[in-house]
Amino acid sequence: MEYNFIKVSKSNGVLRVTLNRPEKRNAFTPTTVCELAYAFNVANEDPEVKVVLLDAEGPVFCSGMDLKVFNDPALDLENPNIPKQDISLGQVFDQLLKPSIAVVQGAVIAGGFLMILGCTYVLAERDCKFRLPELEIGLFPFQVLGSLMKVMPAKKALQLCLHTDYFHVDKALEFGVVDAVVDVGKELDELLNRFSGFDTKVLKAGVQAYKTLPHLSETEYYVFLKSCLEALKSK
Repeated sequence: MEYNFIKVSKSNGVLRVTLNRPEKRNAFTPTTVCELAYAFNVANEDPEVKVVLLDAEGPVFCSGMDLKVFNDPALDLENPNIPKQDISLGQVFDQLLKPSIAVVQGAVIAGGFLMILGCTYVLAERDCKFRLPELEIGLFPFQVLGSLMKVMPAKKALQLCLHTDYFHVDKALEFGVVDAVVDVGKELDELLNRFSGFDTKVLKAGVQAYKTLPHLSETEYYVFLKSCLEALKSK
């Protein structure tokens, strides 16, 4: 598959997805969202893929949505090989059913938060910084708020969306936006190696259960989880 704004490769059970628009600070367009959705569906359906690795080319991990393109879709470079969907970036990450690791180098801005908050693990280098500037341009980070509320108290998530200055990686670690501040090379290899001996079907079932549980009532919880276990035992 040829992609316009991402690169995808597979090796040793890892599907690596790289944001590849460094000249635009990896700002995403509707086509980028559709390409990520396609790549993640490939990961979901490929029995060889145990984990998805998300990283980025260039000094900025992601600067958020490309506002010029979103305001004028004619400026987007569509990919004729990939189905065009009207889908949010947060929804794309919700539909990824394999464990995922974001490797963050540089800045994460605005809608770029949806990418890292949608991953199972977020490893960030010491010089990373983060910013939600939407209020300054007359917008509000609605989708980011929803994702932040999954990792931090709701009131703190709202406060963060109202704070438009950069904050540094130690604060992101405190908030739960990142999981570790590391020298990425060694830490990443150790994390990837954890998955090498696991059954792909079991990994997928676990992630799928995790993403389903918030939508169930308390009375449905353990009935659903028991059915998940029985489904695995029957395979």
